[in-house]
Amino acid sequence: TTLHGTDITLVGNDPNYLETTRFGIIKSDAVTAVSHALKRATMRQLGINTHIEVVPNFINPGRFHEIQAQDGACRWRSEGEKLLVHISNFRPVKRVQDVVEVFCRVHSEIASRLLLVGDGPDRPKVEQYARECGVFEAITFIGSVPLVEEILVGADLFLLPSETESFGLAALEALSCEVPVIATSVGGLPEVVRDGENGYLFPVGDIESMAAASIKLLRNDKLRRAFGKAGRQWALDQFDEGDVVSQYRRIYRQVLDD
Repeated sequence: TTLHGTDITLVGNDPNYLETTRFGIIKSDAVTAVSHALKRATMRQLGINTHIEVVPNFINPGRFHEIQAQDGACRWRSEGEKLLVHISNFRPVKRVQDVVEVFCRVHSEIASRLLLVGDGPDRPKVEQYARECGVFEAITFIGSVPLVEEILVGADLFLLPSETESFGLAALEALSCEVPVIATSVGGLPEVVRDGENGYLFPVGDIESMAAASIKLLRNDKLRRAFGKAGRQWALDQFDEGDVVSQYRRIYRQVLDD
């Protein structure tokens, strides 16, 4: 059994499914979780002491290397603009309105554009809020795309102010494209984003600090590029597809040999 966030935060917390989820985990021959934070949450919320091995999500380095020469996010850039990106399913837990609030503060200080990638139930609310804030014209709603790297490459900053994240795959994808990340210090995000090295982490809802950190990076191209290069190297070192798949193969062999 491989645990992702929805397994615990939604299904596992529902009284109608909690015992079923708990039984399935206890009876599994091997259990993995995509982050240490998710492992701790699983053991706490389900009240189990089953051995859970942490095997993170991963990236295919080749995918992100091949895309580097393309325009990516720059297709939406006007002269002099900095590009900020957010990718999500527009559910309340993603706090996309916080993304717009951060962008409002950035936009008032720096010529910039926000690219919102994805779709979901909160999108109409976010669009209305952007109009109320007077930044709707500076936001491009791109919708869902099959290859997020085609948007991320060339961006200047990635925003992920989620209420919770079991891992933070979107943040990892941004780092893989040399895009620094401003995110919340929740769930598995501190295992992906290294605060002060490839991005910054803040408490949920700390709009002012996230905006200040965004402005700091956008005004300092040298620092931002250094964060971007450090992020890509971190992604390659820690979340390479080959290394993670090898961990799964080892676990499968152990189960089959027992």
